[in-house]
Amino acid sequence: MQNFTFYNPTKLIFGKGQIEQLQTEIPKYGKKVLLVYGGGSIKKSGLYDQVIEHFNKLQVEYFELSGVEPNPRISTVRKGVDICKQEGIELILAVGGGSVIDCTKAIAAGAKYDGDPWDIVIKKVFPTDALPFGTILTLAATGSEMNSGSVITNWETNEKYGWGSPLVFPQFSILDPVNTYTVPKNQTIYGIVDMMSHVFEHYFHLESNTPLQDRLCESILQTVMEVAPKLVNDLENYEYRETILYCGTMALNGMVQMGFRGDWATHNIEHAVSAVYDIPHGGGLAILFPNWMKHNLSVNPARFKQLAVRVFGVDPTGKTDEEAGLEGIEKIRAFWNSIGAPSRLADYNIDDSKLDVLVDRAMKNGEFGNFKKLNAEDVRAIYIASL
Repeated sequence: MQNFTFYNPTKLIFGKGQIEQLQTEIPKYGKKVLLVYGGGSIKKSGLYDQVIEHFNKLQVEYFELSGVEPNPRISTVRKGVDICKQEGIELILAVGGGSVIDCTKAIAAGAKYDGDPWDIVIKKVFPTDALPFGTILTLAATGSEMNSGSVITNWETNEKYGWGSPLVFPQFSILDPVNTYTVPKNQTIYGIVDMMSHVFEHYFHLESNTPLQDRLCESILQTVMEVAPKLVNDLENYEYRETILYCGTMALNGMVQMGFRGDWATHNIEHAVSAVYDIPHGGGLAILFPNWMKHNLSVNPARFKQLAVRVFGVDPTGKTDEEAGLEGIEKIRAFWNSIGAPSRLADYNIDDSKLDVLVDRAMKNGEFGNFKKLNAEDVRAIYIASL
């Protein structure tokens, strides 16, 4: 494995009723708070009222930014930055899923920058400071509650990019499985696909001697696959929600990726699709990832075989590494289909009419991928296989 330094300063507060910890955490940062949330589901669930009650108890002055999109947009980030600068915000509280938290990260960095926050997203500039922020997570999916990454969309130019900075780790994140009860079945499924995809992105790397990292990745996948079918049929089961919530955090908080660089090509390919068509990120990943795997099976067939045997129960007897690996890929597709995930871009009424645009968006910054560098021809082939 490679040499590495691990750093994750986020305070994770996990369990039922932990919203009470706001009484301890908020006073550490100030009296002016910006509350960021999405389409209003936190009002229907009663979580919004709980947060406001804590604000009132603490006598904080709060401002609100609502309406964060499922693929958070730079236009919304700009609104949040303006509020922070005009009102002297001292702490941001993101209440929602990964999209709300990703948006908040961009607001936190943009509030300390004199220019357009899009400059940060496209890496024209790198943050030198950021406002502190905390999160109350309502959706198990992205892991954004305990990492320093963010993905932001520019809808005007149909661009969607990931960025990150050590300055935008959440100061604290409150994870109560009860707050995920109201997540509908389709969004629950997308979250499951997303966290599994994060593990796959880690798993496909080129370093040797990573036995513990491999087992950590495999154990998360096995746990998700054991619980996910139960959860999608029992959406208010506390134990199922608890397990999936924890798996989503562990899949992308850095714990399983020490000593190597994962691939991350499939996320880049999907970002282009959702930037143009605004589809759910998890849905896009469910469609694209097995096709990325098939396209790159020959890079390291033994790696695919290991995953197939250890996680998906493939019997390798009498099979080549490629044959066993391919069987594992088919089992991934079958599992995602079994819980209700899409398998073709046609499921979102996407055809080949904008194929050139998708390839152009995906290739915006040149060849990409750490397991195998993909060029435009590779990306086009994966899109075509996904139609």
